[in-house]
Amino acid sequence: MVKRYEVSDKQWQKIEGIVPGKAGDRGRTGSDNRRFVNGCLWILRSGAFWHHLPPEYGVWKTAHKRFTRWARAGVWEKVFKVLLSDPKNEYVSIDSTIVRVHQQAAAGKGGIKTRLWGVPEAA
Repeated sequence: MVKRYEVSDKQWQKIEGIVPGKAGDRGRTGSDNRRFVNGCLWILRSGAFWHHLPPEYGVWKTAHKRFTRWARAGVWEKVFKVLLSDPKNEYVSIDSTIVRVHQQAAAGKGGIKTRLWGVPEAA
């Protein structure tokens, strides 16, 4: 059974051939590319620091180095491009880079409404 936010079997079949570190590639072969990808997704989804990576996903320092190498090489862009090409994709994230706010909503009306901690309330 696939855990929440991990790559499904169908998704893994699509990206398995494009990720580096598989048998036949130049350089070192990754021990388990799928486990590594799932670990990266865990970090990204949870917002945790790399050193909080659960041991089931491998050594955090190794995973972080590998994540950085893949990012520099453009591997993540390829992976997400393949996964997003599926019209039935269930794992789509929306971030603030595509959300627009009306220009007048950028500043609040009437100043600060919250009271600072430790500051006595004005009479």
